[in-house]
Amino acid sequence: MPTYTAFTTLSDRDLADALEERVGEIEPAPYGTGVFEIEDGSGRYEIGAYFTEKPNEIALALLAAVHGAQDFVVSELPDQDWVAHVRRELAPVAADRFFVYGSHDADKVPEGAIALKIDAAMAFGTGHHGTTLGCLLALDALEKDGFHAKNTVDIGCGTAVLGMAAAKIWPETVLASDIDPIAVETARANVEGNDLAGRVICLEAAGFGNPALAEAAPFDLIFANILKGPLLALAPDMGRNCAESGYAILSGILHEQADDVVSAYEAEGFSLRQRNEHGDWTTLVLQKS
Repeated sequence: MPTYTAFTTLSDRDLADALEERVGEIEPAPYGTGVFEIEDGSGRYEIGAYFTEKPNEIALALLAAVHGAQDFVVSELPDQDWVAHVRRELAPVAADRFFVYGSHDADKVPEGAIALKIDAAMAFGTGHHGTTLGCLLALDALEKDGFHAKNTVDIGCGTAVLGMAAAKIWPETVLASDIDPIAVETARANVEGNDLAGRVICLEAAGFGNPALAEAAPFDLIFANILKGPLLALAPDMGRNCAESGYAILSGILHEQADDVVSAYEAEGFSLRQRNEHGDWTTLVLQKS
């Protein structure tokens, strides 16, 4: 089955979201769409759509013009099993005691490791990205220092790898939320695959915008492995939803963006406790005063 992609960019998040919604309404309809901040500090957003039929390029051009975007670039991908391809390319990742692997590498799990099985799917967070790796290492360091989170939430959870990691080391139930319904379904599948059903509860939410999250707050550990823009926007909600002396582990931050994020969170009552770099990315560990 052929696969077609269509991509364009915009500098306004609201317009990007509106364009994504309209693209989802054209015929033939895409089977997936998304809006992603371009991780170069430019503040621009990429709007992407995936099709199993050749898309209507005239409709795409009109939508791009109406929303002030560049023309969509339409490409046909080679006919192959992309998930199987990604699985072959993803090697297991060790993050201190944590070991993130695909089911095809089950025989490589070291004895005594805290194993997290994550297969390639339509969501982010396999552990192979420096942001996820940094968060896992930060979690491991906190636990080794004697911290025990009794109320944890993973905001923008993707595959729920971080929420599952917390559930693997502590007995309490963990909440994991994402704005993307595909990510939520992927997270639930991963939770089942790691025998954590009932231990990690996956919810659809924008930030903390779900009644179950409001009811469970304040949290003594909050993961947010997203991007600088959403992290800055979430800072006030983070301050309101983090318990006194609780921690926030933040990533999805380029090195040059870290100071801005720290300043925004200090204004909400957080203090920087740790700052680690992995590849191009910085992970921050902040504590609520």
